[in-house]
Amino acid sequence: MKVFFLFLFFIGNLTSLTSHEKLPAILEGQQPNLSIDNNGVIRMAYGSVDRIYCVTSSDNGLNFSIPVLVAELPKMHLGHTRGPQIASSGTRSLITAIDKNGIIHSYLLKHSKGSWTEVTNVNGVKGSAVEGLMALASDKNDNFYATWLDIREGGSNNIYFSSLNSKSQQWNANKLVYKSPDKHVCECCKPNIVASNGRVVIGFRNWLMGSRDIYYAVSTNYGKSFIDPIKSGNGTWQLNACPMDGGSLAVNKSGKVSAAWRRNGDVYYWTENQAERKLAQGRDVSMTQNQNSVYVAWQESKKISVMNMNSKQITEIGNGISPRVYALDNGKAICLWEDNKVVRFKII
Repeated sequence: MKVFFLFLFFIGNLTSLTSHEKLPAILEGQQPNLSIDNNGVIRMAYGSVDRIYCVTSSDNGLNFSIPVLVAELPKMHLGHTRGPQIASSGTRSLITAIDKNGIIHSYLLKHSKGSWTEVTNVNGVKGSAVEGLMALASDKNDNFYATWLDIREGGSNNIYFSSLNSKSQQWNANKLVYKSPDKHVCECCKPNIVASNGRVVIGFRNWLMGSRDIYYAVSTNYGKSFIDPIKSGNGTWQLNACPMDGGSLAVNKSGKVSAAWRRNGDVYYWTENQAERKLAQGRDVSMTQNQNSVYVAWQESKKISVMNMNSKQITEIGNGISPRVYALDNGKAICLWEDNKVVRFKII
């Protein structure tokens, strides 16, 4: 009987987590990512060794469910911006993850059924995604979009893309979006992707004429074709090494692209038709925007900070690495990060 009441106490604590509490040991894991579906339901995916988990919140992150095991994936890439990616839409959510054999696995959740099932691999060439770096997005109509570093062209990393159409469980044929004339893009920097109203934007760190700068490519037809990539910002970073930092990306309702990234040891923010702005010192940059606000997050000496771009206020929210910030439907934002292989978060 005593064990039974201890169990109830444990479950009660799990289901009443708030943003003011440290997440418990049950959420030990790495590389948390988050999605918000059309109904405002939040799903947070993360990895732990060779397992993928997901927790859910229906109250803007105040309370999260008990973790659900999505899948076991032996030799899963995890750490240094590698790990499960998640996106959600109207009736479906999708998680992708890459194993060290270079295969991008994908798992589909039909919201009405509540269980995850594995669907086809994202990359059509086995072993082409050995770097383990990719990004995932969705629009409001159950279409999903993926981009990743792929070595099928001459063994060097280039930017590839695929999509999974509404109600399908089959990824479309892979598309080469960009191949650097200097053999490859930045070989260990995570690409980014956002999608809205038929517009798909891919961001990545290029390697061109000795510079490691952030570029973006735009599609206005659901990813069927992309314009030639354009450089973000007006500065450059000459570097004969990989910074392992792909920056972040956002697009507003009018289609204007914004980006945030690291150059040397500084964090920059830029939006189309404006000059770039240096915000602070730091790395591992993430950004998000909603109708009224833009937030940029980064780490510096394992301190996680978030800037509200409207008020210019910088808030230090915790210790750890790999922050990811997301706009919530209530106008606030939520920042996720990992701290000694434990998932943390805070609502801002």
